[in-house]
Amino acid sequence: MKKTMKRMAGAILAASLAVGAQAATLKMAYDSDPVSLDPHEQLSGATLQLSHLVFDPIIRWDNNHQFQPRLAEKWERVDEKTMRFTLREGVKFHSGNLLTSADVKWTFDRLIDSPDFKAIFEPFADVRVIDDRTFDLVTKEAFPLLLNSATYIFPMDSKFYAGLDDKGQDKALLKKHGDTYASKNASGTGPFIVTERQQGVRVDFERFDGYWDKKSPGNVDKIIFTPIKEGPTRVAALLAGDVDFIYPVPPNDHARIRKSGNLDLITLSESRIITFQLNQERVEAFKDQRVRQAINYAINNEGIVKKIMKGFATPAGQQSPEGYVGYVDDLQPRYDLKKAKQLMKEAGYEDGFSITMTAPNNRYVNDAKIAQAVASMLAKIKIRVDLKTLPKAQYWPEFDERSADMMMIGWRSDTEDSANFTEYLTACTDEVSGWGQYNSGNYCNEAIDALVRNAGSETDSVARAEILQDVERKLYNEAAFVPLHWQNLAWGASKNVAAKEVVNTMNFPYLGDLVIKE
Repeated sequence: MKKTMKRMAGAILAASLAVGAQAATLKMAYDSDPVSLDPHEQLSGATLQLSHLVFDPIIRWDNNHQFQPRLAEKWERVDEKTMRFTLREGVKFHSGNLLTSADVKWTFDRLIDSPDFKAIFEPFADVRVIDDRTFDLVTKEAFPLLLNSATYIFPMDSKFYAGLDDKGQDKALLKKHGDTYASKNASGTGPFIVTERQQGVRVDFERFDGYWDKKSPGNVDKIIFTPIKEGPTRVAALLAGDVDFIYPVPPNDHARIRKSGNLDLITLSESRIITFQLNQERVEAFKDQRVRQAINYAINNEGIVKKIMKGFATPAGQQSPEGYVGYVDDLQPRYDLKKAKQLMKEAGYEDGFSITMTAPNNRYVNDAKIAQAVASMLAKIKIRVDLKTLPKAQYWPEFDERSADMMMIGWRSDTEDSANFTEYLTACTDEVSGWGQYNSGNYCNEAIDALVRNAGSETDSVARAEILQDVERKLYNEAAFVPLHWQNLAWGASKNVAAKEVVNTMNFPYLGDLVIKE
């Protein structure tokens, strides 16, 4: 990768000298870095953040939650199953190759082979190439979320990934947690090129001189990205001026940012649900609905939000946040320790049992502290927990193996819709469709899955809402998983960094448009 990227960087450096005094460097720190440069290897916030830097989607959400043209300059409905897109003229990849509809088709075919992304595109039949700049996105049936899903198409440079690497492997090989060409090399159409990467240490980006969006106000020509796992250390680096932009700011440190005269704290609500899943294939007791309900009754969601999240989250009793079509107002958190003990007794587990629990310690806000609190709460109903927390890079392989009895997972709906939560988190695991890809609890209710599939082709918004609300009620009654809270978003930035203009509720900062003032 270094040799390829240094050639690209040389051209960028020459161009950046011409930018003059307005060009700026952004030093940013997140709690972790992406596990791969392959945009299809893992469906995660970090991967999508990277995709918006290095690749560009055909369309994206704007700050008003409307669809914004990106690589596609326009689109039109052909029939109930077909949307026709027209690509911008003259868009180039970092390699210099010209973007065409064939690249979109190649990317789509790769997405539907991705274990993580295939569920998003399961309703789709094909990408039909019309000409170099025109293609049709075709669904199997009428599908109300076609454009929502299209925001996840980041065209890849099919010529760049053609052929074999120095190991004799296909450069386009997609493998989770694998040492592949695509995991270490990238050619997108995005505003930045990766010029140096040391996993877990640092990632350097340079602005792409051939970037198509000449109207972008962004003046950042270089990004130095440093992962800093510990929240207080990350905040201290911002306060000291060692970095200009950080995420997340832990709730305990909000006051420190606010009191500083030269920093901004930017907060937004988010739809990401933080949950625990109960592995029914590993623990016989988890197959009993009463035990699952007891665990939900034993966990004080509001207490976690108040004490650990310092009020900077919303206690959850279901997957869908308020405002989503599936949200049901009366499905609230159900903390009742007496009820929990009663259910354990009824199920024949009055003396409890032992389980393993694994959670990340640098993926979600206060994730390790939340896991510790949950373990303590479960001890009150005599469930003895052997807790292990891991950095994100080590956690995800363990999660994919479903290697613990109880595992933490946070999820933000990829389509901004209620159905996506169920498709990934609680659906019966199906490798062909990709449903249940992040269901480490191995929960399965085929009747619920059928309801979600029906919602997928229901174009009447009222009828669709009724179906998805029924899904939420059934999952709640069965205690299919353990909902904790919807976490909020908090960034810290130097006042000369106009971060407020580029952050959003999806937590995909559009850093290509970022302006750093002199």
